[in-house]
Amino acid sequence: MKLSKILSLFIAFIAVVGAFLFIRIFMADADAIENDPDVQGSVIDPIITFSTWLFYLAVGTAVVMSALTLIKNPESLKKTALGIVALGVILTLAYFTGDSLPVADPQGKILEGGEAGSSVNQWVSTGIWYSMFLGIIAGAFFVIDLLKGLIKS
Repeated sequence: MKLSKILSLFIAFIAVVGAFLFIRIFMADADAIENDPDVQGSVIDPIITFSTWLFYLAVGTAVVMSALTLIKNPESLKKTALGIVALGVILTLAYFTGDSLPVADPQGKILEGGEAGSSVNQWVSTGIWYSMFLGIIAGAFFVIDLLKGLIKS
């Protein structure tokens, strides 16, 4: 049996199970789903568990296939390592650019867990700066690529 047929059968199986779980939700009373924990547990929990396992399977497959591709192609491994190092440098720059100032609500009261010096504040600030740096770099490459395209035309 070809791999494509096996994959098609696997996808069909996933679709049938997903459709069955989805139909069970529509068959249950909406008020019961919202208010009765037993109904929630019997109707909603199975589709969440199924979706979670599908997510883990997809992530695992992506990681394994990427690792196999990198092992088979050492030149690609060098490029990937260089990219990870570049992202690490940008993350380090974002970490030292970020701050851990207190986080306050609109009334000026410091939120619980948002005290000055909190590691959570530091990492949230780092994430914001990291996103900004990556956005600026992506925008610069977009403009450069656009200019290259205009020059070639």
